[in-house]
Amino acid sequence: MADPRILSLSILLDPTGKDFLQHLYDGVIENVEHSTLSGILKNRDLSGEPSSGSVEAKRFANAKSNSYGTARAAGAGAHVKAKPVIIQIDQDREIVEEIEYKDTVLYGVDGLLTRRSANHVRSMVRELERAFFQEAVTAGTTYTSTKTLPNEILESLILQLETVQNDYVDGVPRDMISVVLAPETYSEVRNFLDTSVNNANVNTAIGEFGRFHGVPVYSSIYLPAGVKRLALIQTAVAQPVLPRPYTAEKIPLSEAYAVELFYYFGTKAVTPDLIFSMS
Repeated sequence: MADPRILSLSILLDPTGKDFLQHLYDGVIENVEHSTLSGILKNRDLSGEPSSGSVEAKRFANAKSNSYGTARAAGAGAHVKAKPVIIQIDQDREIVEEIEYKDTVLYGVDGLLTRRSANHVRSMVRELERAFFQEAVTAGTTYTSTKTLPNEILESLILQLETVQNDYVDGVPRDMISVVLAPETYSEVRNFLDTSVNNANVNTAIGEFGRFHGVPVYSSIYLPAGVKRLALIQTAVAQPVLPRPYTAEKIPLSEAYAVELFYYFGTKAVTPDLIFSMS
């Protein structure tokens, strides 16, 4: 099957087009990874081949001690307890736009493709971000704090996650926790830190306070409506993505060209017990 990028060169008559289109393709992958907060937080420890339609993450239960001689009396040791989590790549998406030959002449091929590629990246970013945080909130636990001050509310949320104990978790180190705040809530906490007597040394010239009591704090406009605070461990949600490169091909019986981006993804909480959200 012919490479559609090579076909686009002959149609667009741009001798440097091949290198430029390849550059656009590389930029798409890179920008998605670096522009998204979900790209920082998502679980990458997955097994299986994404092209098969699904991947898998596993959680192993903590080992438990028994009295000496238990295994000898039973004739066997304790079995390892594992919980598989299947992430199906079940979202099939496309961005397809038509560009008339006249437009490529007026805008210039390079400029038009760059503008549209940048817009496609932002559209893909928005969808991935919203899907990531929606899954986190839906699968996680809603937490309500009795505190009133911004710093105390935030600390109580972190503490709720830090003290989780079950078969798979015996407390969570703070360096594994991340907090995502809605912009207005982030500003509220930042303003408190700026004006608090005990935080008079906070640098108000920078836009971010980075960490709160050892926990990375981020601001995002993509939290679901009504959610102001989200605490989760890094790797709590998996989101495998299979993007296809940009292609430009002539639409039959016309002077129009289709600029296309196809991508496929799935989103699934791997550790829903380690996700807490607040309104």
